[in-house]
Amino acid sequence: MSQRLQVIFEDEELEAIREVARRQHTTVAEWVRRSLREARRTESAGDPETKLAAIRSAAKYDFPTADIDMMLGEIERGYGFEGDQ
Repeated sequence: MSQRLQVIFEDEELEAIREVARRQHTTVAEWVRRSLREARRTESAGDPETKLAAIRSAAKYDFPTADIDMMLGEIERGYGFEGDQ
């Protein structure tokens, strides 16, 4: 089911949107729909406090690390498996 959404713009802003839509060979309505979809995709869906708590929890640990190229090479070679090296 589709529904209508009414948005009110100042004349100058609406004209700028029309120009962008024209350059992209699309309607203003389609340009607005695409813009809103993109805005939804880039908007964080999670609670920032929950994310920060997870990062703080992970930061408490001290795991050994190595150079990224060395680690990727070991992964690709399948280190740790007998006969694969």
